[in-house]
Amino acid sequence: MKLSRGICVVCFLALCASACAQQEDGGVSYFGRGQEVLESIYVPNVKGAPFSLQLATEWTRPLLSGGTMTAVNSRPIKRDSEGRIYMERWLLVPKGTNARSQMSWIQIDDPVANLYYECNARTRVCTSGPHEDAPPLKEPPSMTKSGPVSGGRAYRQHEDLGADTVKGVPVHAYRDTVTVQAGAMGNSQTMTYYREMKYSAQLGFNLISIVQSPSLGEQRFVTTEITTSEPEAKWFRPPEGYSVVAKKQAQ
Repeated sequence: MKLSRGICVVCFLALCASACAQQEDGGVSYFGRGQEVLESIYVPNVKGAPFSLQLATEWTRPLLSGGTMTAVNSRPIKRDSEGRIYMERWLLVPKGTNARSQMSWIQIDDPVANLYYECNARTRVCTSGPHEDAPPLKEPPSMTKSGPVSGGRAYRQHEDLGADTVKGVPVHAYRDTVTVQAGAMGNSQTMTYYREMKYSAQLGFNLISIVQSPSLGEQRFVTTEITTSEPEAKWFRPPEGYSVVAKKQAQ
């Protein structure tokens, strides 16, 4: 079973799937679907826009007894001029402790060779399968509109916060606030979901995404380092010392 590629699964909330500015990596799904996963940034297979970045994740969740619990990690993502994508998955660890995060997976998406590799860092085995086209953003944030969503059960307020930069890369900032009516999803009172994003038109994705949910707390995805030079070709091949097994043989 293929993991989420960082290249798409479900949106932030089933209720506001149409309310999201873009489909991200992972998300939270309600109305019986019961998913609770991180909603990281979405990186499409865009040609001619290479980069290497370091993405810091911080997830702060509320506790029933009061207070919060925060977990963090940091991981690299790269894309070359042909649209190949390399990314690592690292385990979340408690913030402010001596716990050290460990890499769990390496994912390489190669649309040129029509191959997708999912490499287990523990077993050092890569499962290979066909590349699956990941579409560009359905709706860049600049096209998002305010108004009712999910059949009128919620309302989205979309705000343009203007031009900015992230580590020297030009971006445009936006904020979406989705207000959910009481009773729309078992909630006894009105709930508000919030997302702030800093979108790079040059690269085709958000360099910063901050999501706040009444039940799941706050998820922050922040680019802490970035360069737009061409990554070395070695990143888009299975890592040295890893064996490769075709997906149909691994099942």
